[in-house]
Amino acid sequence: MKVKFKKLHQGAKIPTKGSSEAAAYDLYACETVYIPHGETVVVGTGLAIELPPKHKGEIYSRSGLASNGIFVCNAPGKIDPDYRGEIKVILHNTRPELVGIEMGSAIAQFEVNPIYDIEFEEVEELSETQRGEGGFGSTDK
Repeated sequence: MKVKFKKLHQGAKIPTKGSSEAAAYDLYACETVYIPHGETVVVGTGLAIELPPKHKGEIYSRSGLASNGIFVCNAPGKIDPDYRGEIKVILHNTRPELVGIEMGSAIAQFEVNPIYDIEFEEVEELSETQRGEGGFGSTDK
């Protein structure tokens, strides 16, 4: 599958995989930003993409940043196939101090996944399962 991209900023980096077996591609900051404790910032990647029809882009936290308190706020962030604007990443800082993100730093993981057309059908009853209506931790008992 080919995904076309356009560099919108000179400092933009093409998404890369950390290894040949990696499931996702790294997205990179094309600007330096500082995120105060408890704050959220939008970080530009300097890239716009053209996804294949019936495919979406999904943005996830990088485990290295997440383990250090920096998360993609709306993970997974969604990119629709008809969007042609700059890919931006919403990062949130849970660390107690100000965190700097340098231009060129890997800030998120990016996947391309299929979109399924579904049809909703209203019914009077749903099939029964062992779990039933249990939710919010009910399977941990």
